[in-house]
Amino acid sequence: MMTNYSFQYCQKIVLFNKDFNSVLLAKRMGEADFDGVFSFVGGKMENSDKSILAGLSREKNEEVGKDATIKICPELSYNILFRKKDGNSMILPHYIAVYEKGAIRINTEEYSEYRWVSLDGLKDFNPKIETIPTVVDWATGIKPFLGDKRFVRI
Repeated sequence: MMTNYSFQYCQKIVLFNKDFNSVLLAKRMGEADFDGVFSFVGGKMENSDKSILAGLSREKNEEVGKDATIKICPELSYNILFRKKDGNSMILPHYIAVYEKGAIRINTEEYSEYRWVSLDGLKDFNPKIETIPTVVDWATGIKPFLGDKRFVRI
């Protein structure tokens, strides 16, 4: 018996500022499930991506621009199964990243705006995807144990 597995792998970048006290959120635009709602940046793996890190780097360039430099930990992720309104399933791995430098140029085809949201104000910040605080809690809890060697500059 053959089972048909069908899902999308959609990487999310949990991008913190240098002080690790704010997180970058972008307001989705024209998206069926979360139009007008703030989310982490990221997108689907593509067949042309040679590795997970290559996919993360491509998504970083597409979502926040090539001028922005970030450090990301590609070996750990917080994974969420999401069922879209159309019935399709997505695996959403969330990767911890830290902004280093460079201009952020948000993808205006997918997002209407972006904000650095203080971790202190994240709970009350809306509209946002409901899992954002849980993912941020995971990231802030695990970050002290990672060390700089686990982060890669993209």
